[in-house]
Amino acid sequence: MTQTEWENEMCIKILELIQNELYVDFRYLDVAVSALTLTPNDSLRSTATDGISFFFPPEQILRVFRSNPLFLNRAVLHSVFHCIFRHLWIRGSRDPDLWNLSCDIAVEWIIDSFEKKSVKRALSGIRTNIYNDFRQYKIPITAANIYRYLLPDIADNPDRLNQLMMEFFTDDHRFWPKKPSTSPSAAKAGQSWDKISRRMEQELNLRGDDSASGIDAMKTQIKEGKSRRSYKDFLRKFTVLKEELHCDYDEFDLNYYSYGLRLYKNMPLIEPLESREVTKISEFVIVIDTSYSTNGPLVQKFLEETFQIIQERDSFFHKSQIRIIQCDNQVHSDTIIKEQRDIPKLLHNFELIGGGGTDFRPAFSYINKLLENGEFQNLKGVLYFTDGKGIYPAKRPPYETAFLFLGEEEHPDVPAWAMKLILHEEDL
Repeated sequence: MTQTEWENEMCIKILELIQNELYVDFRYLDVAVSALTLTPNDSLRSTATDGISFFFPPEQILRVFRSNPLFLNRAVLHSVFHCIFRHLWIRGSRDPDLWNLSCDIAVEWIIDSFEKKSVKRALSGIRTNIYNDFRQYKIPITAANIYRYLLPDIADNPDRLNQLMMEFFTDDHRFWPKKPSTSPSAAKAGQSWDKISRRMEQELNLRGDDSASGIDAMKTQIKEGKSRRSYKDFLRKFTVLKEELHCDYDEFDLNYYSYGLRLYKNMPLIEPLESREVTKISEFVIVIDTSYSTNGPLVQKFLEETFQIIQERDSFFHKSQIRIIQCDNQVHSDTIIKEQRDIPKLLHNFELIGGGGTDFRPAFSYINKLLENGEFQNLKGVLYFTDGKGIYPAKRPPYETAFLFLGEEEHPDVPAWAMKLILHEEDL
């Protein structure tokens, strides 16, 4: 065994020992603490994760284990919490440096809240001050909320960013996916951690008598990550798998095809299949809440992002139907999109119509009437874009429904039959 192999083996044993110690103190992390593959990486000076592996520099691990083993406990837990809260996958258009800092602060707040011997340490003055600020201004402890709180301060005082980054730095974020939606491996890792988060949320909810601030903050952050899934991922729920007629060049053997042309001059041995299964949008409805408090520019940006995603994925069937309904306490307009060429005209001429109160029922009544009249053949669902409270239908509609909420304030719970997604401008 070489020196390098011995160091790697010892480090893995140390990290497995740490995982066991954390499991004893945090039983609800049983799956999470061992979900990352332990992987040595000599190019690093600190630990790191990409949502799949826990990367570590062997020499650093051995040295720190001798002098400050508690730091390693916290480092492992730190990376695990980044994954549980889906920090790697929900940055959106936020500034990377400030987002990294906000994620680190959110995680460290929770770890600092635990009264467990395996991770407990004295707080520095910087941490004490910023934690007191969060309490004073009642900032919910999530990465997105911390980001918005710090943004004006950092813009006026760049040195403040460096000071806080040095204070809260624990792991290297270089392996966080730059564009999660375009990376199959990153998307798969995100889905795995989404399942782990949901399981952990269920276990935390069973601990109804535990009101420790760390537990409460974890519940909040898990809920935040779940509600802030990538809008692109969310939109996939409103696509359908369907056969479409056209030549499918992926489903036949080109060698036989070419051989037939050579042998018989103009007769291929195998014809390409004339249809294939594709995932595209067939029919769905977007309802825009046009009550007096709705943010017009944000609605415009939401529509632009929605149609950009649709066009990127070549998502229209030969026969598609997307309806854009504007409604406050009554339906004001209904615009139908059947082809991609209809989109630029809609975006160019779009104006909000309304200004009354918020009532969700008229839009659902209108859509149900369209269904009864045969206007839809395969309605996949309804996206209701709103920024506040409204009156929900008493009964579950016969199609999938999602409420997309705007703004930073607390949003009301939706009925059990509906999905919920929270959007901010930087998420689009």
